[in-house]
Amino acid sequence: MSADDGGPSGAGPVWDVVVVGAGPAGASAAHAAAGAGRRVLLLEKAELPRYKTCGGGIIGPSRDALPPGFELPLRDRVHAVTFSLDGKLTRTRRSKKMLFGLVNRAEFDAGLVEAAKAAGAEVRTGVTVARVEQHGPAVPDRRTVAVVLGDGSTVLARAVVGADGSAGRIGAHVGVKLDQVDLGLEAEIPVPPSVAEDWAGRVQLDWGPIPGSYGWVFPKGDTLTVGVICSRGEGAATKRYLEDFIARLGLSGFEPSISSGHLTRCRADDSPLSRGRVVVCGDAAGLLEPWTREGISFALRSGRLAGEWAVRVAEAQDAVDARRQALNYAFAVKAGLGVEMGVGRRILALYSRKPGVFHAAVTGFGPAWRAFARVTQGATTLAEIVRTHPMARRLVSAADRLPAGRS
Repeated sequence: MSADDGGPSGAGPVWDVVVVGAGPAGASAAHAAAGAGRRVLLLEKAELPRYKTCGGGIIGPSRDALPPGFELPLRDRVHAVTFSLDGKLTRTRRSKKMLFGLVNRAEFDAGLVEAAKAAGAEVRTGVTVARVEQHGPAVPDRRTVAVVLGDGSTVLARAVVGADGSAGRIGAHVGVKLDQVDLGLEAEIPVPPSVAEDWAGRVQLDWGPIPGSYGWVFPKGDTLTVGVICSRGEGAATKRYLEDFIARLGLSGFEPSISSGHLTRCRADDSPLSRGRVVVCGDAAGLLEPWTREGISFALRSGRLAGEWAVRVAEAQDAVDARRQALNYAFAVKAGLGVEMGVGRRILALYSRKPGVFHAAVTGFGPAWRAFARVTQGATTLAEIVRTHPMARRLVSAADRLPAGRS
């Protein structure tokens, strides 16, 4: 589907919606807007498929937010979790129903982009965005946003969705504020069939030695994704934790095919989600679960909302109506994902001080394990559990009486 020719001479067509970033958030936004029959352009700086540092766990809320008919490129289906407390007190819990699935992000992201294309979006890869402008000579009228590319050319849109990551240009334009930054380190470790067979259908979660930290092992056929995450500022300790974790697992003798790191960033409560005709979603908005730092489900859900509301922003005839639609998007995000993030922050505060209590609960207390399973399966959320279960509500309320900080 092509865009209209409403731009000034030499500026090219005007798209209804331009989405910057083709990860899960951007692809979901493009799919939602294109599915509504709008002219959509999806821009991505990398060539697809591309590697992404990520465990690749697809929990229930992620599956529920996928485009209709999307087939997950699953590498494994998880029915068991081995829990450990800094490598000790290991215990495995099992579920008859699948807890969650595991994917390679390169395959998963590429599939979502193909779904957006099938819905009618145009995709351009290898394109760097330098900035967006809502005023000035590059903007023909007040209904238009100029997306200035790295080569100096300009793309015009009635609405822009920023999904270019937490360090991207669009979040900076909107003024996104972040109040929790964590460092994740990860290794992709190829293993022989005998080792891969031992991990099939099972993951490991290790409650780590640094306040707020944890580690994971996610099997994906002949490769194990092993990683740890901890508050930024503990770089040396985080690296040491990963090395020790790999050694305790008996995997030190296998050479990683990829070793990588990344920062995860959570938004502050008062951080904006829009500016004029520009909205942000996913990592670009700082949307992820603060305790587990799970971001795929937040990206898919916020991306879909961003695409739906970007259509309304694009239709707005003046700045007042555009702002109204953008604020409606922000309200939808805060009413759902924002509530989940608030509960996650409180749980992180407790977990940072008493990881042993969490380990004892999930390995030895049936209701806690069942709650874990139901959350991963998508049958409920942490926020819903806290709302409906008095014991969980009292436990999380205790976080409000803790002093600031994690340690």
